[in-house]
Amino acid sequence: MRALGVIPARYASSRFPGKPLALIAGKPMVEWVYGAAKKCGELAHIVVATDDERIAAAVRNFGGEYIMTRADHVSGFDRIVEVAQKFADYTHYVNVQGDEPLLPAANISGALALFKRPAIGAVEGCHIATTAVPFATAMDFHSENQVKVVLAADGRALYFSRSPIPFYRKGDFAGLPRALKHQGLYAYSREALLALSALPVAPLEEAESLEQLRFLYHGFNIYVHIASEDSPGVDVPEDIARVERVLAR
Repeated sequence: MRALGVIPARYASSRFPGKPLALIAGKPMVEWVYGAAKKCGELAHIVVATDDERIAAAVRNFGGEYIMTRADHVSGFDRIVEVAQKFADYTHYVNVQGDEPLLPAANISGALALFKRPAIGAVEGCHIATTAVPFATAMDFHSENQVKVVLAADGRALYFSRSPIPFYRKGDFAGLPRALKHQGLYAYSREALLALSALPVAPLEEAESLEQLRFLYHGFNIYVHIASEDSPGVDVPEDIARVERVLAR
């Protein structure tokens, strides 16, 4: 396995323009994310994928590596595909979310370890790996902004949703499996990534606005590493203070 860590970073965010350059304890967020990914020994190399010279300049300033990508990509996934076409000598690619400055290196390692799973019966091995954690609060579980995932017995993702799943018909979920909070980290085998790039948008993906449903819809296996530590993401400017409080502790 030779894995490339890719940090998609775009300037034009609707909710938080210039987010990768937002200062957290005096350093731009993209530098925090790059530093977090560098702590993972399973990543052979790390690159920031951006379409903005301001972000590229920030990466140069802290000594990181970047690649300029097209400006018309709809998602971070599309940016990863372009990077994979330019960095063809890797077996796996990890989409390291650019808004998780405190991402634990163990989460990346745990996801990559899933590719070593053997096929089980009629089920093939891992095509895509991701991570999840138990929900901390009932409020998060019921929030449409927190994506839920339910798993098969072998750790494969059965479904992702913005709705609280599963529905407990009898009202009492004591002792029954709960959905997990999906984290944004993804790892792909090169073969799966290139195959996925040719797929059309799926109806379930349109319904929930979750691109991972395209992968499930077309029969790809997504295995889920249950991480021991969550990572506070930065969606809006107000989240910066929350991350800084975590750093202070």
